[in-house]
Amino acid sequence: MDIIEKLLDIPNTAIESIEVTEESDVVITVRSTIDGTRCHKCGRKINKLHGHGEAITLRHLSILGRKTYIRIRPARYRCTHCEGKPTTTQKLHWYKERSSCTIAYEEHILLQLVNSTVSDVSMKEDIGYETVMGAIQCHIEDAVNWDEIERLNVIGLDEIALKKGHKDFVVIVTARDCDKITILAVLNDRKKSTVKAFLSSIPERLKKTVTTVCSDMYDGYINAAKEVFGEDVVVVIDRFHVAKLYRGGLDNLRKKEIARLGAELAEEEYKKLKGVMWLLRKNAKDLVDEELEVLERLFKYSPMLEIAYKLHNDLTDIFDSDISKSEAQVKIDDWIDKAIKSGLTCFNNFLSTLDTRMCEIVNYFISRQTSGFVEGLNNKIKVTKRRCYGIFNVKHLFQRIHLDIEGYSLFT
Repeated sequence: MDIIEKLLDIPNTAIESIEVTEESDVVITVRSTIDGTRCHKCGRKINKLHGHGEAITLRHLSILGRKTYIRIRPARYRCTHCEGKPTTTQKLHWYKERSSCTIAYEEHILLQLVNSTVSDVSMKEDIGYETVMGAIQCHIEDAVNWDEIERLNVIGLDEIALKKGHKDFVVIVTARDCDKITILAVLNDRKKSTVKAFLSSIPERLKKTVTTVCSDMYDGYINAAKEVFGEDVVVVIDRFHVAKLYRGGLDNLRKKEIARLGAELAEEEYKKLKGVMWLLRKNAKDLVDEELEVLERLFKYSPMLEIAYKLHNDLTDIFDSDISKSEAQVKIDDWIDKAIKSGLTCFNNFLSTLDTRMCEIVNYFISRQTSGFVEGLNNKIKVTKRRCYGIFNVKHLFQRIHLDIEGYSLFT
């Protein structure tokens, strides 16, 4: 019995019997070794035993691969101090009232749920879907607990669609301090007022620890962050969103030029340009001789595409350079002059963005902060959503993100 009691790891209990059912499940009957409880009315400690309640059976951690259950009849005690001498059922800390599992088993369920789905865990553990959901609701909060956070440092703002192809965007708010990423919120919509209200709700002690807010180019995020944090916090437009915009200009020109060349060139000559989309997107330093020959052939037929390609690479080189904010400002201003003088229109949208958001874009060079950690998390969320065939409740989405990020540290 001593070995089994150690394996059970349930304190303040003694084993009364062990049986194996016809289904090869293990049922262990235990009793509490704690004497007394507290009256549910007056709160006094009471020790007058008044029998036992009905037996309850709780799923517990498996033993030697067999499903294991703990059976206990909770002791009841009578209070001699209260009028009517009411009885109180003893509560033990290793299971929760009305739960069908021990706390240890619920934590095991949650550990299995990390990077998995409720349905998968339900099938693997041979338990009901609602049992898994109950463990989530019982142990995982559906909103951030500020008391558990010491500092925020960098806040990231980005959105995802709850349904692919729809515009039902929710905002994912995260924080990164050193290598630790914390989910702060899943907001119902991307309105400036919604984002501002959440940022304003951050406790003052934590607001003081924020150094940077990283965002995409959406004005609602940028203006909300500025209004809440003022000049004390640097607002940065993520460099990868910046790159996506100017790369989009090159890509649009490439589509037009390839369509033109497809109509003008002989079929055999046109085939020699196969794969140019990927070559234009590839890092120029990684191109091999054969690939350079293809680009050279392309630029012979489309000189304006060569100019756009060089402008694109020049801008990327600026963002890759270890330079100060002021140096970056000068280099980008020079790049703007070259882009305007080239006569190309493919970068017009990007030039317009530079005109309105230059400060936030070059803020990147202060400490080279990006919202890459948010993008990485968003990709993980998208995988989780696909695996779960969609998660449309923002509170449950927050719980799942929190569990995927913190689950191993919480339940191992």
